[in-house]
Amino acid sequence: MVVKVPVTIRLMTLAALLLLNGCGDRDLSDLEDYVAEVKARPKGAIKPLPEIKMVETFVFEPEGLRDPFKPANQEPAPQIAMGGSGIKPDTTRPREPLESYSLDSLRMVGTVKKNDVLWALVQTAEGSIYRVRTGNHMGRNFGRIVRITENSIELIEIVPDSPGNWREKETTVALAD
Repeated sequence: MVVKVPVTIRLMTLAALLLLNGCGDRDLSDLEDYVAEVKARPKGAIKPLPEIKMVETFVFEPEGLRDPFKPANQEPAPQIAMGGSGIKPDTTRPREPLESYSLDSLRMVGTVKKNDVLWALVQTAEGSIYRVRTGNHMGRNFGRIVRITENSIELIEIVPDSPGNWREKETTVALAD
């Protein structure tokens, strides 16, 4: 019985035989010499392990601190002592939503003019957009908006200067690109 093998199978078999023919005995003396030279090199010294430094333990005592699982704007503002400068934050007023964010996490994304009042559009890190105007508060440092332009929001923050003393600091949030 004669089996007819297709031409493509014959050509593939021939190509495989030719490729396997190249895998025969070769002169590997240069490779063997290199391996012997690498093995003959002097061994390097291993650096000693670094000394383990003891770390002092810390006991966390949460008494008197706010609950981290409740939103920050739900908690009453801390009572702050007035210093010698006479400047102090108003801790009795209700906190506004943007006061729970640091200013560097807020972006001014535009403005809207309604009834001759220029409002700024501020985006939070989560993507929520708030409309604010002069007199609103934003940022964690009791920032009060004093001016809104087409390109920026100007605020005056009340920041701690030294224990019990406060000072005003002018800050600007620029329109994001």
